[in-house]
Amino acid sequence: MAAVWRCMLAVVAVMCVCLWGSTEAVGGAKSRPRPQRRPPRKPKVEPIDATPPAQNIDIQRMTGIWYLLNTASKCSYLINHGTKVEPTVLNLTRSSASDKTLSVSTKTRHNHQCWEILQVYDLSPTPGKLTLKGARPELNTEIVIGETDYESYAIMYYQKRGKITMKLYGRSVDDLSEPTLTKFEQLAEKQNLGLAYLFPFPTYSHCGAVDQDHVINCVPTC
Repeated sequence: MAAVWRCMLAVVAVMCVCLWGSTEAVGGAKSRPRPQRRPPRKPKVEPIDATPPAQNIDIQRMTGIWYLLNTASKCSYLINHGTKVEPTVLNLTRSSASDKTLSVSTKTRHNHQCWEILQVYDLSPTPGKLTLKGARPELNTEIVIGETDYESYAIMYYQKRGKITMKLYGRSVDDLSEPTLTKFEQLAEKQNLGLAYLFPFPTYSHCGAVDQDHVINCVPTC
């Protein structure tokens, strides 16, 4: 008997739905005001998109050794350990002019041990823009070469999950000019990265050769 009642209730429910639909179709029901459309949201502009790369970047001239001299970031690790950063050196290589990737070697020290981190940056159709792919697209790191003269300094922007980090690199640790440092600080200020978020890196005791047991291959998703 219970099964019969459940069946009858189901039929009644279906009939109610059908009658509601037919009434609307015939036009017997009172018309309801249409909900007003919300104004379309303005597309979100990522900070990296508002940071154009330097004009006519020649990626081939960017290859070679770069020493990390200064970083502007709200990264929690740097905020808590910024006084303990270690000397860091970057080596950019490209197998050929037609290659669409840039091989990146980063050497730094951790717990008194030198480590080498290997990564690959994908070149974009826009010169000066690169991507370090993550395990998922939302974990990608977008990179922009903001300014460089190829011979002495480069200012690069890194964005991951909407947060910007800026880095100042030099070809040498000895000839960084005061105007270049001032320029970096001014550009960082435009990203709301004032002096409290600037972290100078040591310019001495960089790592040389690294044994194979301390090489981390982050290609392609690290």
